[in-house]
Amino acid sequence: MGRVELRDIEIFLTLSEELHFGRTAERLHVSAARVSQAIKKQERSIGAELFERTSRQVRLTPVGEQLLGDLRPVFQSLKASVDRARLAALGKTDVLRIGLMVTNGHELRPFWDAFRTQHPQWGLRLSHNGYMDPFAPLRNGEIDLLLSWLPVEEPDLTVGPVLFDEPRVALMAADHRLAGRSSVTLEVFADHGIVGPDGPQPEYLEDAFVPFSAPSGRAIERKFLVTTLDQLYTLVADGEVIHLLGNQVTRFYVRPDVTYIPVRDTPLLRWGLVWRSDNDSPMVRSFVRIARELGTMSL
Repeated sequence: MGRVELRDIEIFLTLSEELHFGRTAERLHVSAARVSQAIKKQERSIGAELFERTSRQVRLTPVGEQLLGDLRPVFQSLKASVDRARLAALGKTDVLRIGLMVTNGHELRPFWDAFRTQHPQWGLRLSHNGYMDPFAPLRNGEIDLLLSWLPVEEPDLTVGPVLFDEPRVALMAADHRLAGRSSVTLEVFADHGIVGPDGPQPEYLEDAFVPFSAPSGRAIERKFLVTTLDQLYTLVADGEVIHLLGNQVTRFYVRPDVTYIPVRDTPLLRWGLVWRSDNDSPMVRSFVRIARELGTMSL
């Protein structure tokens, strides 16, 4: 890849996960222009496009897919070497990596603080985990634990304790005709349609978050497909659809153009720890033990 820098490779790998230039820039704390510049630089060096770009979506090309498969393990190895050196400088022996499919990591500080207090010899790193192909970072060895909504029914993954549970809310445009109600039921989603994932996600997992049908049996249509929360909120705020999310967004996604209404006939959304069944890491065992001791938080 000529003189492509490690940062450019990191941008490529992150864009391969997010498939969204804005979200990639946000994760890496750079500008969207910097992301675009890095990708164009790599495409010129290789002599082929790595991503197909349209106004609606970003996808890897076959060349991009091949490069992703070749680069990911090499980059992870380099990053792990640098991480180990940094840990040694801090007097730590290893780091536990937890991927979060939640927005309320701040509210889960009791778990993070307990682990750091009880195991000062280990580091703890939290990272965002995407909703598309959500178990890939676990299987690729990028993270050790995943905090996911449940149930998770994967033969190679183990499900552990529930960290917290929460009610669900309907989100809709602030001027939507339902916006003044004190609560709604799942039937309204069959009336208006919702947003679905534009990428690989197990059907059972999607159904657990937003059912495919209302209690009456009517289908809940996925009117638009998105890859990020930003895209979802844009469609909702514009009045195109309504959607169903966990109550945490009422605290961490406060927006003047979107309102939240309780949904009264859905079970609590449960968020639990998931890890690879063949991962016998003492750090994973220790964190799971701490989570069980602290018990489930109700938010």
